[in-house]
Amino acid sequence: MRPPDREATVRHMLEQAPPPVPPELYAEAVRRGGRMLRRRTLARRLMWLLMLAASVAFVVWALTARPWVEPPSDTTPPLTGW
Repeated sequence: MRPPDREATVRHMLEQAPPPVPPELYAEAVRRGGRMLRRRTLARRLMWLLMLAASVAFVVWALTARPWVEPPSDTTPPLTGW
């Protein structure tokens, strides 16, 4: 098919009235869309809960382990008697 013929065919298809949509298709689309929305909302809430739990666990670990404090040196004896 040559490009001008193809263009004419597409224009003819676009100028025609769209085919009727079956009525049960709308209900199915609404049902699936609602289910997808609920799943997405649940996944988002679970991710926020997981991030909150991870941050609380990190804060508890940091407060108990205190990684910013330099550990005492055990290799040299203390200097006493000067």
